[in-house]
Amino acid sequence: MKNRGVSLLLIAGIIVVVNLLSSQFFTRLDVTEDKQYTLSPATKTILRNLEEPISVKAYFSKNLPADFEKLRRDFQDMLIEYRSLSKGNVDYTFINPGEDPQIEQEALQSGIRPLLINVREKDQATQQKAFMGAILTLGDQQEVIPFVSEETPMEYTLTTSIKKMSVVDKPAVGFIQGHGEPPLSDLGQVMQALSIVFAVENVDLNAEPTIPDRYRAVVLLSPTDSIPPDHLSKIDDFLSRGGKMVVAVNAVTGDFSSAQGTAVENNVFSWLAAKGIEVEPSFVIDANCGSVTVQQRQGFFTINTPVQFPFLPVVNAFPEHPAMKGLEQVILQFASPVIYQASDGVGTFTTLMQSSPKSGIVQAPTFFDVTNKKWTDGDFPLSGVVLGGVLEGTDAGGISKLVVFGDGDFPISAGGRGINPDNVNLLVNTIEWLSDDTGL
Repeated sequence: MKNRGVSLLLIAGIIVVVNLLSSQFFTRLDVTEDKQYTLSPATKTILRNLEEPISVKAYFSKNLPADFEKLRRDFQDMLIEYRSLSKGNVDYTFINPGEDPQIEQEALQSGIRPLLINVREKDQATQQKAFMGAILTLGDQQEVIPFVSEETPMEYTLTTSIKKMSVVDKPAVGFIQGHGEPPLSDLGQVMQALSIVFAVENVDLNAEPTIPDRYRAVVLLSPTDSIPPDHLSKIDDFLSRGGKMVVAVNAVTGDFSSAQGTAVENNVFSWLAAKGIEVEPSFVIDANCGSVTVQQRQGFFTINTPVQFPFLPVVNAFPEHPAMKGLEQVILQFASPVIYQASDGVGTFTTLMQSSPKSGIVQAPTFFDVTNKKWTDGDFPLSGVVLGGVLEGTDAGGISKLVVFGDGDFPISAGGRGINPDNVNLLVNTIEWLSDDTGL
């Protein structure tokens, strides 16, 4: 009996040791073809370099259907691996909001958004409120993941939230000014998003002898004045050193007061053309489009009526590209085609954004007949007109990347007006992709 008692104690001790070791050295055997359960090198680097503890409150309802329970297990397994790789600097707690109305209220006030899911019980279909989100905290900083779904890129979302809070020396991003570009105050929502990770600065090409290498990326947004040749030379020099850049320009403009659409003259277009990129001075029209409000008289009354306006293309199909990840709908205003003519130099062009299968081109100048024009399929003979893309080329200093969009107004929120969230995300995602040196 004594030997048996000793054996049981040894077994219990071994189990305790194994559990302790597994929590410290957790790993998952990934046998999936696309290695969907293998963390990226970028995530591993960020976790191993964490210097301060991060706590994760995971608000997940219990007794959910099998698919949702699997999401919970996957999320928990990932957090276990994060804790192991960070040497305990990522700690987590799972909380069931359904157990306590006060906890549910706490989750809601923190930004966790419940989903309504269909559940079948005893041959009856009912709806159940399901919480599946998390709050990450580092000191007085907080990041919220409102909900986790099958479409959520779980690793990217978790690691990006950790990176946003843990970054100490923010890398610089520059917005070129001095040629009629909008001030940073007109980009409020973009600045709010970028400032979490970056130090955003104005770039004055009059004052700078060169564009400093410390800028992870620079942005030239909607210049209305021509750009002096020496300024363009400084931009070329930056790109030749492997610089990354976003150029979003208006080749056409529309005036609703005169109902006129005209071409824009600017030497930025000849500069782009020298690189094989033509932003054509014409309007892309799309059957998948936004609306404008027109006033119509009905008897003694004036009624505001929304009217579809094909000069406002709506893009809701995006390629598998990191800069386009998570985008659902971008609304453009007076966009132009972006055409790449391959040159003898080394470089590749990748399309990032294009019009729908029912689109067309209207040459400038043109007249906007908003109320009387009856649009038909014959007006949209084209499909997939390119609206933006990235030119990547190998230069002496490294691989340069030049992203070009044929609309310069999509991220601007002048006058405090809100804009479509994915218009903000389009520019922010692109800058983050260009600037990221971790591979995240």
